[in-house]
Amino acid sequence: MLIVTGASGKLGGLVVEALQRLVTADQIGVSVRDSEKLAGLAARGVRVRRGDYENADSLRHAWEGASRVLLVSSNAASSGGDPLQQHETAIAVAKELGVERLLYTSQVSANEQSHFPPGRHHAATEAMLADSGLAWTSMRHGFYADSAMSMNAQGFANGNLVGPADGKVAWTTHEDLAHVDALLLAGKETFEGVTPPLTGSEGLDLADLAQMASGATGRTIKRQIINEEEMIENLQRANLPEAVKSVILGYYRAAQAGEFAMVDPTLERLLGQRPRPMQNVVRRHLV
Repeated sequence: MLIVTGASGKLGGLVVEALQRLVTADQIGVSVRDSEKLAGLAARGVRVRRGDYENADSLRHAWEGASRVLLVSSNAASSGGDPLQQHETAIAVAKELGVERLLYTSQVSANEQSHFPPGRHHAATEAMLADSGLAWTSMRHGFYADSAMSMNAQGFANGNLVGPADGKVAWTTHEDLAHVDALLLAGKETFEGVTPPLTGSEGLDLADLAQMASGATGRTIKRQIINEEEMIENLQRANLPEAVKSVILGYYRAAQAGEFAMVDPTLERLLGQRPRPMQNVVRRHLV
């Protein structure tokens, strides 16, 4: 059985949709904290069970009979939790159950020296996987294209994208990544260990996005660069949690350092077509 964790989230839900085009429903199981949210999937023959990274017994039940498991990375850090402890629990359960391959949703910034806090978490999780004795694949996702829109929603609305100096990002859609994750989970192709970067086909910085949004909306949208001290003051006034502020600042530092800039053809090859362009994402959100 092929298990998808986090199937009530955007990525996990799209993976399940893509997986249903590759295998029959009775070969798919989903592991979610609230199984009632996915009653529709259960009605279509997908096995739906409660599985929580904080509870090893729940994972043992949710992953019963699993040959392959897609471990969608935890976002516990955003609410003060410990994603690495959760990943450690999940990896231990997968090993205990004899899972044939554990696939993990990582990111292109995965590096223990990354400026981006999630990048350090991904690197630490990949090290756990390497030490686990399991067969594993870590999908190095490009930065989610929707994040570009949500992080800058206020700026797109008021016509001014404000932030420190950044750098090019090969923005990549959830839909394209989910399609490829499903292919790999279904065993249509196998990567041992870390995949090449799974990215969109072009790198764009915030100035590029401002220009793109201006063209799409017919409004003037500018890019205003401020220093990091001003950004910190803005974040403090917004009264955001420390973990969130750390991620936002880390994003700008990592982007400026080129951590998200790599463009690789692997995603296009696996998709069999060009990745969805950022222009489409901008239009979907703003027009």
